[in-house]
Amino acid sequence: MTTAIKQVSIQELVSQLRKFSEAAFDETRQIQRFLLENPVSPESLAPYLAWDQQHYTRNLIDKTALYELLAICWEIGQVSSVHNHRDQNCWMAAPIGHLRVENFRVAHQDIAGGKCHIEPTDIVEMNVAQPCAVDPREPVHRVLNPKEFNQRAVSLHVYSRPFDTCVVYSAEQGTCGEIELHYTTAYGKAVHK
Repeated sequence: MTTAIKQVSIQELVSQLRKFSEAAFDETRQIQRFLLENPVSPESLAPYLAWDQQHYTRNLIDKTALYELLAICWEIGQVSSVHNHRDQNCWMAAPIGHLRVENFRVAHQDIAGGKCHIEPTDIVEMNVAQPCAVDPREPVHRVLNPKEFNQRAVSLHVYSRPFDTCVVYSAEQGTCGEIELHYTTAYGKAVHK
């Protein structure tokens, strides 16, 4: 006998997320448990999903002073850069498909000089039953939708506090640098750059 998992709409998730205290966003357990206990109905995400064959898309769903909530759409084979989150917490859930998260340790970093040395630490699979939180002590990671998974995926990302730049890293070249972040859509509408 299997038990059906109760799914919530994205609107219900946002309504509940807005009720959390500031302290809940300063550690990772509470929001991670919340995402585990409240998987989002894929159908409710439809207004916020935009796809691009060349690059994953970043789609803003909700934003407050405490957090921003994005739906990121991944075509088969798409991969993010190795990046950080500007010392902010991040939680991720995959209501559609599943994704791989590769984590790294920064052994050396000189952003002004554009040089770094990073080392892989572990790999986590994210799926509907397994949301994850970025480790605040080692927050450098990348997200992948490997070809062998053979399906599109959508991940929900809760970032506390909102940020619009991050540092990207190249393990192969030993380089790093700051980039600006942009939304593909905001509240279901295309963002024109």
